[in-house]
This record gives sequence, structure tokens and C-alpha cells, in this order.
Amino acid sequence: MKRSVVLVLFIVVAITALLLFGNKFSSHSRTGTASANAGPAHELGPARGTMAPDFELPVLQGKGKTIQLSSLKGKAVIVNFWATYCDPCKIEMPWLADLQKKYGPQGFQILGIVMDDPGEKTIVDFAKKMGVNYPVLVGTDKVADLYGGIEGLPTTFFLDRDGKVVDRVLGLEDESLIEASIKKSLGQGDANSTASTK
Repeated sequence: MKRSVVLVLFIVVAITALLLFGNKFSSHSRTGTASANAGPAHELGPARGTMAPDFELPVLQGKGKTIQLSSLKGKAVIVNFWATYCDPCKIEMPWLADLQKKYGPQGFQILGIVMDDPGEKTIVDFAKKMGVNYPVLVGTDKVADLYGGIEGLPTTFFLDRDGKVVDRVLGLEDESLIEASIKKSLGQGDANSTASTK
């Protein structure tokens, strides 16, 4: 009994620490504080204003179908790296599904790139449970390296209609800030400012 109480407390503390860690890093990445303090070695993948690296990945349960990022030119795109074991991802994914539904008709597309491999059925069941309504692509180390090595999950890149990075976030981000970055990607916001900057 005592052992299970300690275990539950440990899990709660670990999840809280992950959430705080994710929020800290996402806000630093967004405001540029992280790169100013950490130096270029800790940059989170391709810089804002640069072209997102192109890739082609298989679609989960796509029967051999693949999606190439450059084929989506003309759409605003989120490239979202996640995993089934990632607790912050479980919070974020239903928000992303709602935002896909809301902004999809305006030329917006989310690509979810799964970075673990617990088996296809597990990933499919997980995605259904999270309400995922956008393509799930099977990630590779090569693609992760193109985007800075993916040091934490979720890691999200917001691309404009030309395929340029307008924002990037490491960790869990507030839904309203995700939506603000989507609007920037669609050309509805100021691409030179960030939602968390006052």
C-alpha cells in the first residue's frame, strides 16, 4: 500500500516536471531567449524565415502512400513531432485536431510525425483515441536530424504557404498561442512578432 502511494506521487511529480519543462522551453523558443542564452548549438532546427527542409515519409496505414512536404506548397503547414509515450502530446493533440478542423478549409494542414514505434496498431489506436484527423507519418532519424535532432516532444514547426518557418516550439504550448502561430502561417497575423511577446 505504502509502495503504491509513493509510486503514484512519483508519477504525478514526474508529469508535472515534464509539463513545466515543456512550457519553459516553448516560451523560450518562441521569444528567442533560449537561443540568446544557449548559443547556436542549442538552436531548435531550421531558423525562422528559412525554408523548412523537405522530406517524404510514409503515411501510417497508407498502404504504401507517402507525403512529401514540398507537395503542400500553397498551404500553411504544421510539422508536429510526437510519440505515444509523450504526456504533453496527449494534451496537445486534441487541440491540434480542433484547429485542423477550424482552419483546414482556409488552406491549413497538420502533419503529425510519430517518433516511436510501439507497433502500427498501438499508434493507430492512440491516434483514434486522441481524435487525430490529420495524416500521421512514420518518422525517421534522418528527418529528425533535418529538424535539429528533436531534443524533446512535442516539437512543432509552423510553416507559411511558401514553406518557410514562421515559428517553432519545443514542448507543450498553450492552445491560444498555437492558434496565433497558425494565423501567422496563413498570413493572418504579423509574421515579425510572436504571440507571447508583449
